Amino acid sequence: MTTEPVAGDDIPSRRRRLEPDERRAQILSCAIDMFGERPYAAVSTAELAQRAGVARGLINHYFGNKRDLYLAVVRRMVTLPRPDHMRAPTGTLRERVDGSVNWLLDTIGEHGTTWVKVTGLEGIGDDPEVQRILDEADNAAAERVVAMMGLSDSLHSAELRALVRCYGGLVKAAGREWIVRKSLTRAQVHGLLTDSLLTLIGDTFPKINDPK
Repeated sequence: MTTEPVAGDDIPSRRRRLEPDERRAQILSCAIDMFGERPYAAVSTAELAQRAGVARGLINHYFGNKRDLYLAVVRRMVTLPRPDHMRAPTGTLRERVDGSVNWLLDTIGEHGTTWVKVTGLEGIGDDPEVQRILDEADNAAAERVVAMMGLSDSLHSAELRALVRCYGGLVKAAGREWIVRKSLTRAQVHGLLTDSLLTLIGDTFPKINDPK
């Protein structure tokens, strides 16, 4: 069994043993950090293995090659938690939207630079598999919002999901301004995304769902 290095100690017999799920999670966590720190081509699986404290062969065992590992990072960055793993905000519409945006920015901020690179296709470029993962994530997020509004059975649900995907483009652009360009503060991005989502749900959705 592969083990995790003890700080300041390279003696294998004194390393803490890790379960398979822990080893995989540790490798993925280090990969998330490294792909956020440097371009895809500059990430070495040998260095990653050293940072994660595992044998290099375990990266191939759990993830395949470097591209497969990067795809796992992409999925981790954009996959929403299952609804039963989330606490839905309560209160007025504004309070619920405010809580949802706050959760979103917490999620983005956890691995900000990596999230920006992944969603901006800055990793391995125009890769169809990366684009497929991002498209699936956009669709899942759109379906989640439409369902939360109780509009999944609407005759116009396809248009409503398209509107949410447009909002998703704003989220990605705002995240870049906040995290990479630092031209906006988190509070300013929060205000922008909250006001925009309120307008989308309160004004635009009704016009599409029940046109006069």
